[in-house]
Amino acid sequence: MNSTKNRENSPNLPVNELAVREYYNRHACDYEDKFHRDDPVRQREQEDIADNIKEIFRERRVLEIACGSGFWTAELVKIADKILATDTSPEMLKEARQKGFPRSVIEFRQVDAYQLDAIPEKFDAGLAAFWFSHVPKVKIKQFLSGFHDRLTANSPVFMVDNVYIPGIGGELIAEKSDENSYKLRHLLDGTEHKILKNYYDAEALRHIFAPWTDKMDIHIGECFWHIKYITR
Repeated sequence: MNSTKNRENSPNLPVNELAVREYYNRHACDYEDKFHRDDPVRQREQEDIADNIKEIFRERRVLEIACGSGFWTAELVKIADKILATDTSPEMLKEARQKGFPRSVIEFRQVDAYQLDAIPEKFDAGLAAFWFSHVPKVKIKQFLSGFHDRLTANSPVFMVDNVYIPGIGGELIAEKSDENSYKLRHLLDGTEHKILKNYYDAEALRHIFAPWTDKMDIHIGECFWHIKYITR
């Protein structure tokens, strides 16, 4: 299904994380195509995401998780004071760096989202766009704990991800004795990838994030969900 090259180069990464990184390495050159689909509902909801980013992160020092090719980073650089944009995929980071964002505002860094203690800095805001669905449910607490440790108290956080739509984004796969779900996806280079992809409704999101905040706002759209909250 997938090449073993990345597994050989990164033997310490779990299989699911290797699969996600390899998928995005191969997908980097055409990743942003999905954001340009001729679908007025998707376009309207993406505009809402951009508006939220501009409102939440103005004059903030932002830690961005899984920045990918920098599609949403492009909104951040318009209004944030400082940005550390991180990703585990070197090919995605290469695409992002080629956008020519001002170095006085932004730094790109290859960082494992489960090892954020490698970042010495603290930030007063956090963004994770289209990342949370790739977090194995058993590692949600680890990710959120590490993420919040890099943020100061009372920091705004914004996360956004996909709502499940049958027929969009590949075949949905459920496996016995596995609480996660997966998508089977095909890329333009002919490779096939089984990617961990979890979907959440408002109740599930409220349950997940309640231990981390006293104030949250959850929105479920037709294509995307997003959550805004303030860290304790």
